[in-house]
Amino acid sequence: MSIKKKSKELKLPKEKKRAPAQKKRRSRLGKHNMAPFLAPSIIGVTLFFLLPFLVVIFYSFVDNPVTKEWVWFDNFVRLVKNNSFKRAVKNTAAFTAIAVPLAVVLSLLLAIILDQRIPGRSQFRTFFLSPMMVPIASVVLIWQVLFHYNGAVNDFLSTFGISPVDWLKSDYAMVAIVPLYLWKNLGNMILFMAALGNIPRDIIEVAELESANSWQIFWHIKIRYLSPTILFVTIMSIISSFKVFREVYLLTGDHPVTSLYMLQHYMNNMFKSLDYQKLSAAAILMSLVMIVLIGALFLIENHFGKDVEE
Repeated sequence: MSIKKKSKELKLPKEKKRAPAQKKRRSRLGKHNMAPFLAPSIIGVTLFFLLPFLVVIFYSFVDNPVTKEWVWFDNFVRLVKNNSFKRAVKNTAAFTAIAVPLAVVLSLLLAIILDQRIPGRSQFRTFFLSPMMVPIASVVLIWQVLFHYNGAVNDFLSTFGISPVDWLKSDYAMVAIVPLYLWKNLGNMILFMAALGNIPRDIIEVAELESANSWQIFWHIKIRYLSPTILFVTIMSIISSFKVFREVYLLTGDHPVTSLYMLQHYMNNMFKSLDYQKLSAAAILMSLVMIVLIGALFLIENHFGKDVEE
């Protein structure tokens, strides 16, 4: 019996030494098995995102795609001096500054209201979520019926003796586009409702015991936990505001009124005229602006979310 015990004691250290080697082999096998699954995604991102972006950078620094003569920043200088580009940037910045804060704030307010037990709660959810599921062409068709010269809005205003307005072909065109953008993006309230449901209830109960009112609870507790969701919704709203070209194009065509001439209208016209240098330079500038905006939002969110992490 003593000999068997000794043989077992000798075998045990060998098994322990083999275990780490087996784990390493398994981890290497796991990595090799992952490669075939990751390869299609990596190849797709490289071919359809990274390489085209590098080509755009190259085009922004050359005279034209044929001669490929380097002009460095001349295309950017010409672009900044272009009056159409200035108008497009001004209109896009104004639309983003108006529409994005409204979309975020209204989505949050709707989420807070619908988070309460009120009658017709499910119907309100459906009303605000439906535009996100409906094709943009269908939403634009509704807006044409409403804001056409002979549409429902002018019919309603005529009952008060107000003369009809050509909403889509006048300086009031932005008034028609902002509500369309808001209705299309207010479905983000569902994200806020999910975030509100994840706030620990015991923290709110402690605040209520300390005689904190609703505003203090919202500002000092809820807003801290909602900061990641606010960041995400704001970023998605900014991206959507830069893509409002779809709605404006379907409503007014290639050449809208001056107040609706957006940055993507300018880029679309440069593409049609085969001026790839200005198109590439505009795309680079727009990317840089979005990177700066999103970076600033991350810094703000990091400041508000620090207390929650601690």
